[in-house]
Amino acid sequence: MLVQTSPSAQAEAPPVKELCCLGRVVIRFAGDSGDGMQLLGDRFVSETALLGNDLSTLPNFPAEIRAPAGTLPGVSSFQLHFADHDILTPGDAPDVLVAMNPAALKANLPDVPRGGEVIVDSDGFTGRAMQRVGYGTSPLEDGSLDGYSLHPVPLTALTVEALKEFGLSRKEAERSKNMFALGLLSWMYHRPTEGTERFLQQKFARKPEVMKANLAAFRAGWNFGETTEEFAVSYEVAPAATAFPVGRYRNISGNLALSYGLVAASRLAGLPLFLGSYPITPASDILHELSRHKNFGVRTFQAEDEIAGVGAALGAAFGGALGVTTTSGPGIALKSETIGLAVSLELPLLVIDVQRGGPSTGLPTKTEQADLLQAMFGRNGEAPVPVIAPRTPADCFDAALEAARIALAYRTPVMLLSDGYLANGSEPWRIPELEELPDLRVQFASGPNHTLEDGTEVFWPYKRDPQTLARPWAVPGTPGLEHRIGGIEKQDGSGSISYDPANHDFMVRTRQAKIDGIGVPDLEVDDPEGARTLVLGWGSTYGPITAAVRRLRAAGEPIAQAHLRHLNPFPRNLGEILSRYDRVVVPEMNLGQLATLIRARYLVDVRSHNQVNGMPFKAEQLATALKEAIHD
Repeated sequence: MLVQTSPSAQAEAPPVKELCCLGRVVIRFAGDSGDGMQLLGDRFVSETALLGNDLSTLPNFPAEIRAPAGTLPGVSSFQLHFADHDILTPGDAPDVLVAMNPAALKANLPDVPRGGEVIVDSDGFTGRAMQRVGYGTSPLEDGSLDGYSLHPVPLTALTVEALKEFGLSRKEAERSKNMFALGLLSWMYHRPTEGTERFLQQKFARKPEVMKANLAAFRAGWNFGETTEEFAVSYEVAPAATAFPVGRYRNISGNLALSYGLVAASRLAGLPLFLGSYPITPASDILHELSRHKNFGVRTFQAEDEIAGVGAALGAAFGGALGVTTTSGPGIALKSETIGLAVSLELPLLVIDVQRGGPSTGLPTKTEQADLLQAMFGRNGEAPVPVIAPRTPADCFDAALEAARIALAYRTPVMLLSDGYLANGSEPWRIPELEELPDLRVQFASGPNHTLEDGTEVFWPYKRDPQTLARPWAVPGTPGLEHRIGGIEKQDGSGSISYDPANHDFMVRTRQAKIDGIGVPDLEVDDPEGARTLVLGWGSTYGPITAAVRRLRAAGEPIAQAHLRHLNPFPRNLGEILSRYDRVVVPEMNLGQLATLIRARYLVDVRSHNQVNGMPFKAEQLATALKEAIHD
């Protein structure tokens, strides 16, 4: 029997309760946008990471700043999957649903399998609240939840009672019910409590009464679980001791990993980092995070619009900085002319697109992979741009370094395609050792690089490196390196304005050859059994695809897997890999954009498996589709 001390002393010994050891658990917290579900989830995740479990998360919230309370569109949720072994997704379905009101229950109950645990705030199930979402009778009493392990808990009343001594109004006290729920779930799953207590003490240090109230609610929830007869069993999920290589780990979201990757890239390159950005969901957190790191030479500019943001970033690149702009799909459309200018000027620029549901405003807080063709072709003229995509939240760090490597070495804008699922989701990340990071240092032009027929030494801004076809990067103000800048076509070598047809043809083909010649690693294939079916993915589909492949192989089904990071140019061995297999299946959160590119480039009749519902794939759903492809 595991013995754990509560955060506050007990007058009487608590009843002895059964302890059940589990290998994995999926929990979903759900309530109104103002109920603090994201904060509750974040704190539970932090303690879970501290304990050493592998984990994956899926925050899900409305686009409105304050969605209508008590309505189905206003429900906010946070799903966490944690385990004592390596996991890849936030889980297909929650084993435990914590619902703060009738709307949260109705919106999320269809995802809970029969037999799952459902914990509800019974105080929220008033007649008016139930009628608002279409409940004619109380689901807590009409037998409709008989197939679940139901735990009606008066979370609101218990919280208000626990905070009586603080003299708060009922409305003010009710705001702490998420901390009561966090305390209860922390007891149920033996999560550490010290970190959350420190967090509350720091967060509300300037509001001591609020801090004390939240601490009291958190401790009351823990003690309620310890003493109540409603919960006779607590659970333990051991640390994932064998899931990770040796190292120092922290929990990280995709946007935070991207931010750290950009800072690391600037330090490795020896360049100041400049971010020109306009706030847009779900990319804004990168702007928020980078604004905190002025001590690393980071400058952030919150522009008046998307066009100004990318223009400032390109100007910073011209001035010798690592220029970055961040946005989501609608912002890419606005930035397209300036990205084309960066192609013409041949300057390094990182363009980060955190994709979301579209078109237009679309689904600002939901995920999608529908910007691939825009990234490839969304500019006027022949304006090729390298495109790369991270596959997990932690991988966003490495993807940022890779994007910087390509941009700096080849003097080109680079598109990095993250998405809302990666941006807001989190997982453990091994903090790399300094010697593991790449050398990104660049050499600026320092003097003349060309000799004219009369022997005069001059600087030619478009004289290229024979290996990379990159032009020299000349910092403005360097004596003798004055040169023309602008979007009109340049003469090869000299950089003078040129309307010559033959020169334009040559420059267009040269810019394309530069992108085609970028050195990217060969694609690796996971095929231990010589399968005849290959599943090919890109971006955030990695987790669900890999989980589905594991299920199929465990059931004796042979299937191969490969996942693309570099989408332009493709790895040089991709065509050869595709030719090995009878069937190639491409799952995407769009209507088949990578599949279109593969068919056009390699004349392979790949099969698309598509989903555009704003949510990531479920592993079981993919496993079923892939099994059908294997036996077709």
